[in-house]
Amino acid sequence: MDRPEDGAPEKSGLRRMLNEKQVLEIVPVSAVTLWRMERDGRFPRGTFISPNKKIWWADEVAAWQTEVDGRGRGRRHHPTRPKS
Repeated sequence: MDRPEDGAPEKSGLRRMLNEKQVLEIVPVSAVTLWRMERDGRFPRGTFISPNKKIWWADEVAAWQTEVDGRGRGRRHHPTRPKS
């Protein structure tokens, strides 16, 4: 069964589900950072499909990717102060 590479829903209306490992292969952050991004509304919320199984919708992750411009809250580099 072929799936669109962009994660868009198939003609049948089915949506591809990604587990945490698959999401972390796409988004190069730690699991804790992913959780923080999700909590802060900077990443799509996952959905529990059973008590211990959380998934993310591939089309929502793909949409998030297109919105990211790379100018987020990174580390601020301060000029080096001269030593006394």
